Amino acid sequence: MVWEPDPVPATSLNRWSGYLDATRTGHRYLTGGEGGCTQANKCDFQHLRSSLNDGGSTPVVRSVAISKGRDHAWAGAVDGLRLNRYVYDFEANGVNARRVR
Repeated sequence: MVWEPDPVPATSLNRWSGYLDATRTGHRYLTGGEGGCTQANKCDFQHLRSSLNDGGSTPVVRSVAISKGRDHAWAGAVDGLRLNRYVYDFEANGVNARRVR
């Protein structure tokens, strides 16, 4: 799965953004094109979820990568990354995972 966030307003450049909710913003697609969710035909989050709910085994997140793309250099940070019931905070001494209730 690839999630492409919505464009950042120019007034937000060179400062921290608020939290981004990938279930409500941006566009996503599946690299295998399941359910018609392709790079040319992006899906909303609910369509993507139903595409993966095909009666087979439950999808599992095995890795996460954050990339900006190739057009311009980017220097930034990611913090407070939430995957399902855990939020991962990236600190100088390592990654702290906390369960969300």
